[in-house]
Parts: sequence; structure tokens; C-alpha cells
Amino acid sequence: MRIVAVADTHSFEEDVVVPDGDVFIHAGDLMRLGGLEELVPVARWLHQLPHAQKVVVAGNHDWCFAESRERAVRLLGPDVHYLQDSGVVLDGIRFWGSPWQPEFHSWAFNVPRGKPLRDIWSRIPDETDVLVTHGPPYGFGDRVHRGRVGCRELLAARARVRPTLHLFGHIHEDGGVFEDAHGLLANVTTVEGTRGATVLEVVRDERGLTARGLDVPSS
Repeated sequence: MRIVAVADTHSFEEDVVVPDGDVFIHAGDLMRLGGLEELVPVARWLHQLPHAQKVVVAGNHDWCFAESRERAVRLLGPDVHYLQDSGVVLDGIRFWGSPWQPEFHSWAFNVPRGKPLRDIWSRIPDETDVLVTHGPPYGFGDRVHRGRVGCRELLAARARVRPTLHLFGHIHEDGGVFEDAHGLLANVTTVEGTRGATVLEVVRDERGLTARGLDVPSS
């Protein structure tokens, strides 16, 4: 399965170079202000993409999914899988998506660190193959000028779930592909169209499911 992933397009989606693939994933922050009217051209762009399957997770700028979820999902259309603490199985590979991130200013999908986030991540099924969250786990793709800002509770959930691939965005400064003992991770931020999509491959063979980066844009 060839996965093409982006995040943080912030309504600059037309500026992003998006290669063809089997599954297109947007890991959140489709918009800047997040209203339904801003979602209309983004949904049109999604429909025009050639990928057979499309998966979307909302981000902290995507207010309409927090305030008018049903209307926002209808705008995306039936050929887009919107995941909000939910999953979908595509060609036998189990995806799970969630938009929440540690509380920061007054954005959408903010949750305090500690138990509230642990409770959310406890919903991730153990059998998840590809995890898509808007924000990063602590220590991977989460570096900003003041240090690391990722979610420690999400890092602990990774250790439990051990997904083959974990995709996220949110942090513009630290895009790239990483690896730990549990699998591959990728911050697929596009930084408002100034960075291309990340292309990865998930393969099932006699060893089970593995993932690797194919085309990783430089930060």
C-alpha cells in the first residue's frame, strides 16, 4: 500500500505537490480559521485527488469539525473517511484517527495533559496498524524553539498499541520520518504548501506488516 500523507495545509492545499498513491491521508489543519465556508474549496480539492481511498483527521484550526461535525463531514462527501476517535479497514490494514492534542492557547480539540489525554488515547484499539493523530507523541517530530512539545500520554499509548506506522503533523518545524522500537513515525507537515507530501509504503509479507519512507521532503 502506497500512502501519500500531508498535514497543516491551512487552505494552501493547491500549493502542495501530491503524488499518486493508493491512500491519501490528511493529518489535520486543513484550514486557517476553520469555518464551513473555508472547507468548501478544500473538499473540492480532495475530490479531485486521484487516490482510491482518502482519510482525514481534523486539527486544531479545523473548528467546523468540533462545532458542526455532521455538516463538515457531509461537505467532505461519502468518498472521504473522516476519523475522529474511530477507525476504518482499507485493504486489510486497520487505520485509527484522532484530532486531539495537548492544550495550547484556545484552539479546537484541546485537551489538558495527563489523565484527560490518557483517557482519549485509551480508545485506540490494540490491533491498530496505522495511527493518524494531529499532534505528535513526545520525542518525535515535536521540536520547536523552546524544546519538545509532544504528548507523553500519546507516546505511552504507542508503546501499548505498537502501530506499524504513526502519522501526524501540527509541528511545522520538525517534519520528517523517525523510527522507534515500535514502528515508523512521520511528521507529514507541509507548512502551508512550502513542503511536499510524504510518501510511505506499508507491506505485508511473511514477517507481518512493515513500513518505510519512499519520498520524504526535506524540512
